[in-house]
Amino acid sequence: MISMKQEAASFVTELLGELGAIGAETGGGVTRLLYSPEWLEAQKFLARRMKGLGFEVRYDRVGNLYGRLPGTMKNGPVILTGSHIDTVRCGGRYDGAYGIAAAIAALSYLNETYGQPTYSLEVVSFCEEEGSRFPLTYWGSGNAVGLYDWDGAAEVRDAEKTSLKEAMEAAGFGKPEQPEALRSDLAAYIELHIEQGPILERMHKRIGIVEAIVGQRRYGITVRGEANHAGTTPMPMRKDALAGASEMIIQLEAEAIQWGEPLVATVGRIEAAPNTPNVVPETVQFTVDIRHHDERVLDSFSGHIINKFKEIARWRGLELSTVCWLEAKPAPMHKDLSDRLEKISGDLSLPYRRMVSGAGHDAQLFPGVCPTAMLFVPSKGGISHSPDEYTAPDELADGVSVLAALLYELAYEEKLP
Repeated sequence: MISMKQEAASFVTELLGELGAIGAETGGGVTRLLYSPEWLEAQKFLARRMKGLGFEVRYDRVGNLYGRLPGTMKNGPVILTGSHIDTVRCGGRYDGAYGIAAAIAALSYLNETYGQPTYSLEVVSFCEEEGSRFPLTYWGSGNAVGLYDWDGAAEVRDAEKTSLKEAMEAAGFGKPEQPEALRSDLAAYIELHIEQGPILERMHKRIGIVEAIVGQRRYGITVRGEANHAGTTPMPMRKDALAGASEMIIQLEAEAIQWGEPLVATVGRIEAAPNTPNVVPETVQFTVDIRHHDERVLDSFSGHIINKFKEIARWRGLELSTVCWLEAKPAPMHKDLSDRLEKISGDLSLPYRRMVSGAGHDAQLFPGVCPTAMLFVPSKGGISHSPDEYTAPDELADGVSVLAALLYELAYEEKLP
């Protein structure tokens, strides 16, 4: 049905290049943190591009950006597609941004080729997904599905002690007169994303059809000991927070390996205080990220490893505090939509694979709200969250082709799941 690869490749590559220049770091990579000037510039850039294509553009109260292709059924349900605009620090050009660029390309193609749909189609650029600035994730999609308590925004603060509420208002959002973020009109949500892993490339597949997204637990761990002189404090008399934290981290790795794939556990950030060469560390803070697609395994391992940490702290005479600041449940995708993506991929002669996503995505928040689907295109070398992140233009176009075909079925042929 759809022969658009060359046009889509050019459109998406150009759009990602322009978007990637916003927040570009001197040493490489892109940084667009929630409500930062770079983030705001990127949202405004996308709004201008979508207006230029004839989309109806609006923001909601938290800063999610929507571009709408209205359907003939004015009060009918909406088919939503897109991803997130924020990045990790010094991230790549494709994570999140590709899903938005591909959605714009797909809607533009459908509008030019088939005219007005029956059901309204919308592109969304969610304001935040990564958790790179504030200690929360999915702020954009979470508000769209009613996950967050609005009043809690004043309590969440970044590393500079700026509250989420203050940052949001400084960017021009959070005003009572702005539209609420909660959506109750969705017939389906479809997200297209780079894989962020090596499986598709190594298996020579062009499309990944996601059957489920892993659940996650993220913890903030604080270990408290006693600061003392590095030269005069005997080894048996020390309460070294860093030594204790190091043992915990090694234990985490060993336990995760023993429990086996596909469970993964990661310490991604660590800070020691007073962080001085000749002082025994008094306090260490580190993060723990645990993922698995089976909630029972995820819960069991998480409880097990926290108990191990407590044992280590007790044996070393240290104080331990743990805060679980993310509990994302595993999210199965909608079988009918996944089956349609499989058929479309076959019809387009695109080799595909059904798979589980080891990374979290906005799509995992929507299954309780509406039928949800997710598809991947390959990532070169499996690299993501890096300036070296890359997907070839023809592979980007493959994703747009599959997405556009599914949107056509839903919005033009009225085949809602």
